[in-house]
Amino acid sequence: MKTGTVKFFNESKGFGFIIDSETKEEYFVHVTGLVDNVQEGDTVKFELKEGRKGLNAISVERV
Repeated sequence: MKTGTVKFFNESKGFGFIIDSETKEEYFVHVTGLVDNVQEGDTVKFELKEGRKGLNAISVERV
C-alpha cells in the first residue's frame, strides 16, 4: 500500500485528492473508495486503480 496526505476532501460532493508521500503525485479519491472518513491533512494509506481519467485512490484508510 502507498501512503500519503489528504490535500482536499469535499464531503458534500464526495471527492477529494491525496498526495503520495514518496512521488508527490496527486490522486483523485471518491467517497466510494474510502474505508474511513477523511479530512484535509489526514495521513492515509491507499491503493491505486485505473479510473476513467487516470489513477484513483481506493481502499483509503487513516493511519
